[in-house]
Amino acid sequence: MNTIAFIGGGNMASAVIGGLLKSGRSPADILVLEPNADQRSVLQRDLGVITLEAPGSVLQRADVAVWAVKPQVFKEAAAPVAQHLGKALQFSVMAGIRSDAIVAALGTERVIRAMPNTPALIGQGIAGLYARPAVTPQERKNADKLLAPTGRTVWVDQEGDLDAVTALSGSGPAYVFYFVEAMVQAAEEMGLTAEQGKQLALATFSGASSLAQASSEPPSVLRERVTSKGGTTYAALTSMESSGVKAAFVKAMKAAQRRAGELGNEFG
Repeated sequence: MNTIAFIGGGNMASAVIGGLLKSGRSPADILVLEPNADQRSVLQRDLGVITLEAPGSVLQRADVAVWAVKPQVFKEAAAPVAQHLGKALQFSVMAGIRSDAIVAALGTERVIRAMPNTPALIGQGIAGLYARPAVTPQERKNADKLLAPTGRTVWVDQEGDLDAVTALSGSGPAYVFYFVEAMVQAAEEMGLTAEQGKQLALATFSGASSLAQASSEPPSVLRERVTSKGGTTYAALTSMESSGVKAAFVKAMKAAQRRAGELGNEFG
């Protein structure tokens, strides 16, 4: 990857660009097409990359084009850009835009779709990726390198599986924040301060996640090890089970998966 063009310069694009620069990529090798003047100023000031207000022939330098615009404006954004990106691998981080729509808009079969999540902003994200058959093994490796500074990657064989990735990890940070909110509320109702509750909840999530990452045992076994029958954890988990928390959680993620499919139908 010699030159990378970003179509859209928002938060996710900025996270990827920041990671590339930290890994040694020169700002001169990164082009960002961003119509918003304020955002262009931020990109120039904070990252030093080359910014463009409108499409131009300089985009023909790109080996990879990273699509990071809002899905509802993709077709509008693609029309004036397509003529300049004929040789580039098309790499999309847009939710809801299927690869068929990208092929139709840009005239190339070399398309990779990625579903990242917001912890990418601090280098601790995870992204699901799907490549169309025309993408070469080397281009897959380049995609991994592109996202490596933002976290980890998981490849799926069927594009439809990205809807499940969206439901699980794409939307997943919001689920964690939701549970943290509940724990902070419980902390206050039990007499602690909100700040104490926040510290305890966040450290618990972080520590438990790290423990699970470091262990070869499944989460169910780790859960059982801290659940003595008749103890406090047992009381909490029994209450959750009787309230149908696990079933509701699974149902919620399936709802997110269905919505991801609906957005794909809506936007293409």
